[in-house]
Amino acid sequence: MPNEDAFDFVVVGTGTAGATLVNRLSADGRHRVCALEAGGRDWNPSIHIPAGFMKTMTDPSVNWLYETEPGEGSAGRRIAQPRGRTFGGSSSINGHIYNRGQRMDFDTWAQRGNRGWSHADVLPYFKRSERRIGPGDDRYRGRNGEFVVEDLAWRDPLCEAFIAGAESIGIPRNPDYNGERQEGVGYFQRSVHRNRRMSTARAHLRPAMQRRNVDVRPHAYATRILFEGNRAVGVEFLRGDERRVVRAAREVIVSGGAVNSPQLLQLSGVGSPALLGELGIPVRKALPGVGENLRDHYAIRTAFRVKGTRTINELARGWRLGVEVLKYFALGAGILTLQPTLAHCFWKSDEALDSGDLQLTFTPASYKRGVQSALEDEPGATVAVWQQRPESTGYVRARSADPLEKPLIQPNYLAHETDRRVIAGGIGLARRLMRTEPLAPYFVREVLPGDDVRTGDEVLDFARGVGTTAFHLMGTCRMGPATDPGAVVDDRLRVHGIEALRVADASIMPLMTSANTNAATLMIGEKAADMILDRPPLEPTVLR
Repeated sequence: MPNEDAFDFVVVGTGTAGATLVNRLSADGRHRVCALEAGGRDWNPSIHIPAGFMKTMTDPSVNWLYETEPGEGSAGRRIAQPRGRTFGGSSSINGHIYNRGQRMDFDTWAQRGNRGWSHADVLPYFKRSERRIGPGDDRYRGRNGEFVVEDLAWRDPLCEAFIAGAESIGIPRNPDYNGERQEGVGYFQRSVHRNRRMSTARAHLRPAMQRRNVDVRPHAYATRILFEGNRAVGVEFLRGDERRVVRAAREVIVSGGAVNSPQLLQLSGVGSPALLGELGIPVRKALPGVGENLRDHYAIRTAFRVKGTRTINELARGWRLGVEVLKYFALGAGILTLQPTLAHCFWKSDEALDSGDLQLTFTPASYKRGVQSALEDEPGATVAVWQQRPESTGYVRARSADPLEKPLIQPNYLAHETDRRVIAGGIGLARRLMRTEPLAPYFVREVLPGDDVRTGDEVLDFARGVGTTAFHLMGTCRMGPATDPGAVVDDRLRVHGIEALRVADASIMPLMTSANTNAATLMIGEKAADMILDRPPLEPTVLR
């Protein structure tokens, strides 16, 4: 096979947006599409069993296993940053939650100079991507897309008590937080279909791979973008020890995610001249915003010991786990069908606010010192909390010119005073929810933070000591007009000052959505495809 091949489009990464793009760009059969995936095929059984996230979060065969730099907001700790490294990317290892965000999130993107990204503009793309199975207002929900979104069938007395407890303090039940409004409490919607994960590999990539005009290459590690003058013309990649090149007659689309996309741009000479100079990389295009504006949801997991019911802690051990395995394979039931969090509560850190700024999640399980991959032995439950729209920003930077060296990741958690105030309010709300009357029959004692943590300083010290990622990195190739010195791509996702090069993934988000990021990244892939193919945008949906 020759060391150089040519296609119309080269897509770097087969994650949430990348897999969507491969499907949409190749659908009419007119364009040859090549996709490079650094990982392998999504054959690992833990990917497809919903509860398998407990394994994929730490499995190097499907996970980049990044970690952050130490920071003051994390009490000097390094925090694991799982990122998918397989067909489907992080959609193949995430926690299955489907959560779009609030209308104001996207209206704010548009107000910052990004034409065509208001809620009215993006709603048709959310709908096009989705096949909603279950109730919902069809003005907001899609019924014919490839990506299946279902309700959780499991019902648990602790979840029911948590929901009732939230209602008892004035938080309304909301059966569809992806509909007209987000605020309220209820069960999560999830990307699981017939008790198997619905990743973008399943929804988009595998169907596209059946076409003759699609070439998806696993274990193809992109090392740099190739240019002729001011135009991107291809990608150099490693496959084993062999260095190869694939050329793009029309465009190169980078969809590596919020960590890998900025690193690849920097390795290709697109980024901050100061950083590139330190690394000895010639400057192709000076864009100081590459790798900056990193944001993440910093999650604090509070927990309490319970009585009077079995929790997932007990069901996941010994002979009971064997029973659960049999239930899954024989009946499609039991704890192996579950995602990491079952119930949601979207609310406010201050009742004076016009919209919610907190996301709380509930699960009838508890984890060792708040870490989501190691269950405790005793029965427990967890109320996790994070600020929806963090103000703290960090960065992703290549450490060297060696593409195989992992980049430096610094989110700067809790650096902004607003973030500290909102997190403290969220922890207070979580503790209040634990002690509501409907949960009283089950409540034994608070485990995290614990009754000895009372003052504001003690609460923040607790947050710094146990907080961890919610796995929602974004913003490192920020979208914005050319007049914005920190913007990397324009509102058509074209890299400023370079021809035939776009970025399409969570890295282009200018501000964090009030949500888990997978649904919005699906939307970005859908919208990017129309832009790349020069199709008219879908008609905006204006809802009052």
